[in-house]
Amino acid sequence: MPTAAERREALKAVYLEARDCKRCPLHQSRTQVVFGNGNADAELAFVGEAPGANEDRMGLPFVGAAGKLLDQMLGEIGMSREDVFVMNVLKCRPPDNRDPHPNEIEACSDYLNGQIELIEPAVICTLGNFATKLLRSDTTGISRLHGQDEVRVIGSRAVRLYPLYHPAAALYTPSTLEALRADFHRIPELLALGAPEQPAPVQEIPEPEEEPELPPAAMEPEPAAQLGLF
Repeated sequence: MPTAAERREALKAVYLEARDCKRCPLHQSRTQVVFGNGNADAELAFVGEAPGANEDRMGLPFVGAAGKLLDQMLGEIGMSREDVFVMNVLKCRPPDNRDPHPNEIEACSDYLNGQIELIEPAVICTLGNFATKLLRSDTTGISRLHGQDEVRVIGSRAVRLYPLYHPAAALYTPSTLEALRADFHRIPELLALGAPEQPAPVQEIPEPEEEPELPPAAMEPEPAAQLGLF
């Protein structure tokens, strides 16, 4: 098992790779990669959809009005950004904040899975419809799922997945804000449960060794007469 220091160094390596990523066309329009930030040993992580204009400019996730609401909600449960890790499915801003395309999601999936594997959060809160559907591999919407935790395997790690309304959706809708606050106040209860049991590591099946090729004389013994045997 890697130590916390080793995991942090590995996370830095993932960041350096993502910073120069050109796996999909979004690198052509981004200002900078928004990798995510927070505590690299966090028990609690948040996953949103993609960076917006403010995030693209500053290189940090959730820095606008929605980010301020997220900070407020964390404060209400006795936590702050320093205690958690915040990231998005996509690390680059889609033009005009459009929905991510499948090829963009695929291109970024290694980065997200790598973050989850190295940070080792016990609880992951998906923020909004898109992140919830993607991490659950299901089309059920956030309005039906918010506040309902479940154990899911993301990449190679089992986590307690906890869908929440996106803070942006709660800014101007009092009923959504009320639901988000109620769901948020359950987070300490989920953290107290700890991480779920992890799946057994996949063991690689070694490929069979190829038998050495033998010279024809060894594979097909010569007739006894030719060997001087009678």
